[in-house]
Amino acid sequence: MCEMRIKGTRIMHIDKDLFVKIVDSLHDGLYIVDRDRKISYWNRAAEQISGFKADEVVGLHCSDNILTHVDSEGKQLCLDGCPLEKVIQDGKPREVEIYMHHKDGHRVPVSVRVSSLTDHTGKIIGGIELFTDISNQNANSLRVKELEKLALLDPLTQLANRSYMDKMIQIRLEEKKRLKVPFGLFFIDIDFFKNINDEYGHDAGDRVLRYIARTFAVHSRPFDVYGRWGGEEFVGIIRNITVQDLEAFGNRLRMLIERSYISNEGNRLHVTVSIGATMVKDDDIVETLIKRADTLMYESKKAGRNRLTLG
Repeated sequence: MCEMRIKGTRIMHIDKDLFVKIVDSLHDGLYIVDRDRKISYWNRAAEQISGFKADEVVGLHCSDNILTHVDSEGKQLCLDGCPLEKVIQDGKPREVEIYMHHKDGHRVPVSVRVSSLTDHTGKIIGGIELFTDISNQNANSLRVKELEKLALLDPLTQLANRSYMDKMIQIRLEEKKRLKVPFGLFFIDIDFFKNINDEYGHDAGDRVLRYIARTFAVHSRPFDVYGRWGGEEFVGIIRNITVQDLEAFGNRLRMLIERSYISNEGNRLHVTVSIGATMVKDDDIVETLIKRADTLMYESKKAGRNRLTLG
């Protein structure tokens, strides 16, 4: 039997096996740490959301920077500003939205709720974190199934292929003319991708392509579409957005990719992207829109890479 206390309140005495059964039935990820932020428990939902199995994280410390949480500005919270650390220090519960590192390399947006754990005297002995995946996974899964049926899926990245993106841009142009619905376009290229293939091999290059594609998928709104244009190039169609929001959204994607990584032979392999971003114009056709975004992307390359150029 064990006693459950959260935020100093005794919940019940509960059999350990029953406790495991309860927390493993949760849809939310849950993990428990001691005062040193050493992970002592990791439930099944945490495994599903993060990609990390319990035996890969239990016994390690948050400060080991395994999950490498970052905020919307790219600050690495595991090293500075960890909400669990603050709760353990002052006992005050917190709720934040952060980006968790997935084992496959991409970032997953999660809503986090953190509380302190206390012993029978009320002394804080650790913390508990619940986290919920707030990406559009259901919408993305349905989109993948539809694209598979229509043979419009890029098999490596599981994004739309060039043929589908070409048709979708045309649909959005017609929608703009009829209904005045604005949209923006991203043209995205991975920086120094050839060096990745040359130095680490094509398997590593494919993993990079997949985690970047996954970053687009989990951070897209249900009515936005991303596709692989060719090689290491991607296109994103961002519907019903202002130019200011297009720039902010694109820079957030760029930052999340910069802060993501894959593990390769014991090393963390990081990449960056250069982005061209543009809003549709009244006289645009598919070719002019793509060419303008592509030109802007090359301006980002010339300006030093890992940046977004808007035009």
